[in-house]
Amino acid sequence: MIPMEIGVHSLRVVHFNEANNEEGLRNLLDLVEEFRDKAVIRVAAYQQRVSHCYNKRVNPRPLREGDLVLRNTTITDTTDTRRKLAPNWEGPLQGEESAPTRNIQT
Repeated sequence: MIPMEIGVHSLRVVHFNEANNEEGLRNLLDLVEEFRDKAVIRVAAYQQRVSHCYNKRVNPRPLREGDLVLRNTTITDTTDTRRKLAPNWEGPLQGEESAPTRNIQT
């Protein structure tokens, strides 16, 4: 089957120049890295905007030594014997401050 543009010569087919086409493709090939870099920058900017909108209403609550905290049971249960209806958290526990990382440990 012959495409319509080959059977009936359109302007696109009439003005096609293979040398110009090859040169244009080579020029585009040289610019591929630049296009990729611009795309990476656009994605990073988009992710930054999304995270800003998502975290807009976050109210940070710093924890201090002696505060009551919950501990994740999947981390503390190393035997992996938890069932479907087991609690996800255990506590409340009093936290102790770890000096180098400022994390609260139970």
